Amino acid sequence: MNIGTRIRELRIKSNLTQEELASRTELSKGFLSQLENDMASPSVATLQDIVEALGTDMSTFFREEKENAEVFREEDIFVDEREERTVRYIVPNAQKNEMEPIVVELDPGGSSEEVEPFEGEEFGYVLAGRVTLVIGDKEYVLKKGETFYLHGEKSHILRNDSKTRASVLWVSTPPVF
Repeated sequence: MNIGTRIRELRIKSNLTQEELASRTELSKGFLSQLENDMASPSVATLQDIVEALGTDMSTFFREEKENAEVFREEDIFVDEREERTVRYIVPNAQKNEMEPIVVELDPGGSSEEVEPFEGEEFGYVLAGRVTLVIGDKEYVLKKGETFYLHGEKSHILRNDSKTRASVLWVSTPPVF
């Protein structure tokens, strides 16, 4: 970790100039500039003063934020195989995100788990085969290339009534799978 870079990031995030931070920490603007450019190293006590002036603590200051992954490979996918269906969690740990995409593969006669009512939305795209979307007493047959878009106020399920395997890209926001 570059301490100087981290100080600069937090200072800018706090909308402080070097002069304002120098005043709050009783350090010179020149010394802060040297710190931010990694040309000097602060003592532990000085760093503590700077960190407090930036409105955080040492633990948070040194905690490296993990970069959010933007690309996922086949080896990142978690596969949950059940008797009549396979669920592929195609974005690892997606439950911490705003939405969760999965691929549901249904064997002939198989069905997804029932999704109970929730405050959110879902989108589905049939990748292969044919599925029946059941919402209450309504049933919609969808074939490859067709989509569905639901508000989560009603429970629903996907069913495969055909003789071939079906595959659906299913996205929920917030995550419910």
